[in-house]
Amino acid sequence: MILLTVLFLCIISTYSASVKGHTTGPSLSNDKIYAFSYTAEVYVDRAKASLKKSAGYRISSDVDVNLLWRNPDNDDDQLVKVTIKNVQVENVNERPAAKNIFKDKNTEKIIGKEYLAALQRPMVLELARGKVQNFYSYQNEHAFTQNLKRGLASLFQLQLHSGTSREVDISGKCNTTYQVRQDQVTKIKALDSCEIEKTGFTSHNKILDVSTKATSATIYVLEDSFFKSIKAEENYVFFLNSRRKTNAKIVSKQRLELKSVQGGPGLIAGKQAAGVVKTLDSNYVSMPLVAETVKSECKKCPSLSEHWQSIKEYMHPEKLSKAEAARSFLSFIQNIRKATKEEILQIIKSEKKELLPQIVDAITSAQTPESLEAILEFLDFKDASTSILQERFLYACGFASHPSEMLLKSLTSKFKGDIANEEIRETLVIVMGALIRKLCDREGCKLPAVLEAKKLILNRLEKAKKGDNVKMYLLALKNALLPEAIPLLLKYAESEEGHISNTAATAIQRYDPSFLTNEVKKTMNRIYHQNRKVHEKTVRTTAAAVILNSNPTYMEVKNILLSIGELPLEMNKYMLSMIQDILQFEMPSSKTIRRVLKDMRSHNYERFSKPGSSSAYSGYITRGPDISSTYSLDILYSGSGILRRSNLNIHIFDRNTQLHAGQVVIEAQGLETIIAATPDEGEENLDSFAGMSAILFDVQLRPVTFFQGYGDLMSKMLSATGDPINVVKGLLLLTDYSQEFQLQSGPRASADFRGGLAIDISGGMEFSLWYRESKTNVKNRVAMFISGNTEVDSFFVKTGMETTLEVETTLDFISTVQFSQYPFLVCMQMDRVESPFRHSVTKYESLPSGRRYTARKGTAEPLAGCEYPLHQENSNMCRKVFSTASDSSSSWF
Repeated sequence: MILLTVLFLCIISTYSASVKGHTTGPSLSNDKIYAFSYTAEVYVDRAKASLKKSAGYRISSDVDVNLLWRNPDNDDDQLVKVTIKNVQVENVNERPAAKNIFKDKNTEKIIGKEYLAALQRPMVLELARGKVQNFYSYQNEHAFTQNLKRGLASLFQLQLHSGTSREVDISGKCNTTYQVRQDQVTKIKALDSCEIEKTGFTSHNKILDVSTKATSATIYVLEDSFFKSIKAEENYVFFLNSRRKTNAKIVSKQRLELKSVQGGPGLIAGKQAAGVVKTLDSNYVSMPLVAETVKSECKKCPSLSEHWQSIKEYMHPEKLSKAEAARSFLSFIQNIRKATKEEILQIIKSEKKELLPQIVDAITSAQTPESLEAILEFLDFKDASTSILQERFLYACGFASHPSEMLLKSLTSKFKGDIANEEIRETLVIVMGALIRKLCDREGCKLPAVLEAKKLILNRLEKAKKGDNVKMYLLALKNALLPEAIPLLLKYAESEEGHISNTAATAIQRYDPSFLTNEVKKTMNRIYHQNRKVHEKTVRTTAAAVILNSNPTYMEVKNILLSIGELPLEMNKYMLSMIQDILQFEMPSSKTIRRVLKDMRSHNYERFSKPGSSSAYSGYITRGPDISSTYSLDILYSGSGILRRSNLNIHIFDRNTQLHAGQVVIEAQGLETIIAATPDEGEENLDSFAGMSAILFDVQLRPVTFFQGYGDLMSKMLSATGDPINVVKGLLLLTDYSQEFQLQSGPRASADFRGGLAIDISGGMEFSLWYRESKTNVKNRVAMFISGNTEVDSFFVKTGMETTLEVETTLDFISTVQFSQYPFLVCMQMDRVESPFRHSVTKYESLPSGRRYTARKGTAEPLAGCEYPLHQENSNMCRKVFSTASDSSSSWF
């Protein structure tokens, strides 16, 4: 036993002596030069495309590595000299001479003599336990050549045991996972965890935004404790959420392979690494391994003024429904973002009046501090003559893709000051509500400017006495969707009448069902069932919609169903259509409704057979793998057959979120005196009124009034020209994604996706007492242009890919009512005209000298026009309406 113990101690002693000189990371032999071949490649293409046809380039070189110094007290601490030489730049894929931008250009001409010399100056790495502790280089070198060196240096970072760690390399401080198996090590870097200075922004709504997937993997093969080969690859993939076929990828590859090991210089004596480095060359300084930001300057780019002159012809008002207007708008925004305040003011102060609204759209959408200062200096809210420009500015603020706190603060300050036009004052506070919501969605609800704006709107609403002021603040809350505003909205919905109660109720309808508490549902039930007071039909039906869309209980649904048959005539028909639409479209409450309908007291012929012209219907515009879009169209009439409310909604959905893309509501009230009819219950004292309200991309716009009061109605009927009233017209920035990425190989990559919309929405309402007919017409003319540009900028060469999409279309909604007989004839039409759809992909490589290679592929196809289906009753009614119209026209002769 004693002999075994002594033998065991001898073995332990021998083992300890053997590992005393062993390192826990890669280790170089003394007096050796390791000769490697090195390549760094970048590819840019579509996500699923083969790399063999990608745009890109390759940097190749020889790399010599030798050990300078090893810490006498710690074998894990080493100084390694790395020298890049024989640098070559070429196409990443073989290409004919005519398409080769590098043809007849040597490396010195491509990179530049000074930069090539800097790149080939040696760098020194201090490796401790396999990690780069210090990166020594020359301080005054260009940041790009330093980044290329950092990209190579980062490959030398390795640990020889499996596990996770947080490492610093060219990509920043990143979570890294190692998997070790014999002489092979795999390193996985979580790029989304990297802490590095980031620039850029994303769009507010996910459906309009871009998704990114990023991966990084490096495989090491070791031989004699040092590298035999290193292969690294990074992939960045970008998808447009609304159309995943519009995508791009950037691939970065590095390869370091050992060619030979030769005799080399001996070690430098010394106790401290820093002293040894200074002995080697006093010009060396320790620098961060994390990449420096490199900004390339465009030497031949046009000035802002020159660019504007080249696109202004497409920005005239009559061309705003064309795709070229949206394309020019986006390019103008990009140039404004690089411009100074003085350059912006120079253009806006010198342009013609008809082009100013479009310039205001672009300047506001640029969303830079300089553009905001310029537009605020130009606009004078005390001057009523420029109200059109003020309104365009405010709406562009409301649609801002990534609004700043400074923008909201500026609008709040303007609201507190003098404003000449009352409509602009109303628009201003409504837009403030939209900005509050967007900032809160980005976790900015506690920002000082947001707190101030919320307090202003809530306090002034409680103090407001005039109905118009109350409605103005309610519309602001309809945009802001503040949880703390719900009690106020409930109070106004239940206690007030006309526009005020209707606005409050529709504001509650916009909240996510998670905010609709039992107290909210109790109030909505009281309104619908008129437990406390009589309410008009529009508010009651909105209350019913809130209940049915917020996980209603069995009894709530049953009470609504039991009310059908006891309601005013047209409201009966409307509620029945709403229930049938929920069932047909399989909305969330459909299961509960089906359960209630099994009870014959709720579901019987007498209750569900009441006549009427009102209706509600939903359908799909598109159903795709990425997104689906739906439309819903409901129309409510008064008992006298005159339009009470028509409501067209368009929603866009993906798997995780939705976007209220558009809503156009036409409302009319108090028109019974025109045909000597009796108003419905609760509507006896309503003033004559007709108007339009719109929501566009989740932003409630200021409502438009067609007429107010009987006198105004008769005046406009007698002077009517038949021209529609414009609701919104302008240029909107929808998708606005810009991000920069540091590639491990050294270059900087960027991805920019922008989507613009040229839009013209108009609507009108016509009455003909002679023909006993009313007609509403809402025309939506839009043109959309989307561009995506992914690029790798290597200072001396650029490579990238641009993808574009463009479409122009018109959506018409026409509602015709003939009240010359009873029951009235009602025909609703929803048509989309044939639309051109164009898609192109352009891959490119370019040198600063101007030599450029491009490969372009494009397609153009028509999107067939269609008439969207509504319910069968509507189709039958339309046949009668047009038959009657035909008969009446022939009776003139």
